[in-house]
Amino acid sequence: MTPFLLFAAAAAAASGEVDALEKCAALAGRDPKAAIEQAQGWRLKGGDMAARQCLGIAYMADGRAAPAALTFEQAARAGEASGDARTADLWAQAGNAWLAAGEAAKARAALDTALARGGGSDGWKGEAYIDRARADVDLADPKAARADLDRALALVPDDPIVWLLSATLARRQQDVARAAKDIAEAIRRAPDSAEVALEAGNIAALQGELAAAREEWRLAAERGKGTGTAKAALDALATNPAE
Repeated sequence: MTPFLLFAAAAAAASGEVDALEKCAALAGRDPKAAIEQAQGWRLKGGDMAARQCLGIAYMADGRAAPAALTFEQAARAGEASGDARTADLWAQAGNAWLAAGEAAKARAALDTALARGGGSDGWKGEAYIDRARADVDLADPKAARADLDRALALVPDDPIVWLLSATLARRQQDVARAAKDIAEAIRRAPDSAEVALEAGNIAALQGELAAAREEWRLAAERGKGTGTAKAALDALATNPAE
């Protein structure tokens, strides 16, 4: 369950719907299709915003990100029509789902709306800025991505993902000093991460430190066996043989 789904479930407690949403999320984890059917039944019985949330969660668990995003947006609009305070969470969920669906422009629009609604903890805002930075990168807007990542770093400085993304963006912009500094922070917070090791190797290679790069790629391949990260590390090793 993503942080945005957890935030939404917590917010629902105020209206007495948290139990139903928690049960929906638990069912979605076990049997997404059964959860979809349950959520649709809830809607037919008069459920509105919470029932749509349930359906969105179930769609995401079933790997159907675009229908999930549309459903979260519908829930957000239903909440706005009734003045519900949870709409920011729902717009953030929609943005997260649009990212998973590969729809960066729609993701950024939804996240813009979520952040404009305000509210939420530093963790919630940090996650929203991280997702919007990802959308910015997909939309070839590195300046916006840097601004969003810097906001996220200020809000969630202990999150290794934001340091990793910041390092990756700096490397792509040929800012080697920033990339090296930020990947060191990511390593400190997630020393066993395959993704962090892969990026550490990429940055070391940019610095001309081939032996160090190959060691990081080796670690990434070992830690991420069977994943796309491992494949990228093995490709880097093959492309950059030892001297």
